[in-house]
Amino acid sequence: MILYPAIDLKDGQAVRLVHGEMDQATVFNDDPTAQAQSFVDAGCDWLHLVDLNGAFAGTPVNGSAVEAILAACKVPAQLGGGIRDMATIEAWLDKGLARVILGTVAVENPDLVREAAMAFPGHVAVGIDARNGKVATKGWAEETDVEVTDLAKSFEDAGVAAIIYTDILRDGAMGGPNVTATAALAKAVSIPVIASGGVSSLADLKSLRDTGVIAGAISGRALYDGAIDLGEALAMLKSPGV
Repeated sequence: MILYPAIDLKDGQAVRLVHGEMDQATVFNDDPTAQAQSFVDAGCDWLHLVDLNGAFAGTPVNGSAVEAILAACKVPAQLGGGIRDMATIEAWLDKGLARVILGTVAVENPDLVREAAMAFPGHVAVGIDARNGKVATKGWAEETDVEVTDLAKSFEDAGVAAIIYTDILRDGAMGGPNVTATAALAKAVSIPVIASGGVSSLADLKSLRDTGVIAGAISGRALYDGAIDLGEALAMLKSPGV
């Protein structure tokens, strides 16, 4: 199972939100590139980047910060937030991004996801953000009636590289991930599923890994707060699970 250290970008700084509320942002580092490099130095294999302003604006906002991270860090990175058309997808991949994450557009324009996944095999992930099992869009500000599993299954034949499943009510709250719901989703689809939201201890990572079906986990606040030691976590995940 791959551990993805998260860098959430707001106004050019690395922050963490609680439950996705922009007015509850804690600034952890005003130099996101240095933060990313520290994760790379600890041995991470991937970086998970989110343009929070972009998620609300519908277009990239923290582009310069992302570009600086891509230039400095020699591990693959995935990015979500404000990526809602082919031109933006192509531009980011041309700049060295390994994977774009399509969230809002996966609900509002699923044909774009299919087109992008076909044009850029292995480079397109779908971000499914849910509150009580229902998908939320536009930076989690808008609720839909779409069921998580239904949305995921609709992309089974699209060539999507991964599904990033975030339980909004767990995100940034340090209360543990929704292992049951994430594992159920992973069993329901053939697309690799990455868990996000509430991953706050080595025990959480072990629980996700030991399901045997979850491909990855994203953690942010716990790494910044020191609740998870990245080097220790990476070593544990390289050891055999149950």
